[in-house]
Amino acid sequence: MTNTNDLIKLSTQVRRDIVRMVHAVSSGHPGGSLGCVEYLVALYNGVLNHNPSKFTMDGKNEDLFFLSNGHISPVFYSVLARAGYFPISELNTFRKLNSRLQGHPTTHEGLPGVRIASGSLGQGMSVAIGAALAKKLNKDNSIVYSLHGDGELQEGQIWEAAMYAAANKVDNYIATVDYNGRQIDGDVENVLSLGNLKAKFEAFGFTVIENKNGNNITEVINSFTEAKENIGKGKPIVILMKTEMGQGVDYMMGTHKWHGSAPNDEQLNKALEQLEETIGDY
Repeated sequence: MTNTNDLIKLSTQVRRDIVRMVHAVSSGHPGGSLGCVEYLVALYNGVLNHNPSKFTMDGKNEDLFFLSNGHISPVFYSVLARAGYFPISELNTFRKLNSRLQGHPTTHEGLPGVRIASGSLGQGMSVAIGAALAKKLNKDNSIVYSLHGDGELQEGQIWEAAMYAAANKVDNYIATVDYNGRQIDGDVENVLSLGNLKAKFEAFGFTVIENKNGNNITEVINSFTEAKENIGKGKPIVILMKTEMGQGVDYMMGTHKWHGSAPNDEQLNKALEQLEETIGDY
């Protein structure tokens, strides 16, 4: 699926999945999930070289993706299901007992599409770099991708990993930062300012791609294209992607309060009124 209109329709449907999933169990993280929809929809429907019907943990000769900010599992699960990794109907089991769709992705349930447990922030870049180095050792020319929250960059392990990636010329790796400016306790700037992220990553030896609107599917695709043009040039790559937490649901936008709060019945109905059903609910 590479048609822009189809990707936009899928993005709207994924947003419906997200709000319905967290509402059904009165728990989950809708804010960041809604903000990252276009990124994951574009990645799994045209950018990533992958085979959902033949998922393997090692992913030989395939591109790999690692979700580091695992709390945005609702968007990850929706996109995986609608890409064909597991039945869409399984979204009904989100955060329920004995479900493969835990609040933070895990591996022991054997959910296709999930290669690492994530949710302990700061670890995904290290894992992705290890996978990218393995690709190099195996003469596998595939690309490794990872996604991180901006608040997650307050974790020191991120910067240790970034330093390692540049020093070892891990140039088959594309990291993306969801730069929405908000985290669980408030605005990132007020909790712990990240300063000039572009300058920081450049100082650490990364090629930096800036995406001014990560909620525009065309701009997301363009940033992936630009990033891939820098593969094999001796530097790891990072996309700084500006998004809006809660994108698509007006009362969730412009605030950090929906980072980890579920809508009630009335709020769900209001959200669904703003998100037209386009492909079909699960």
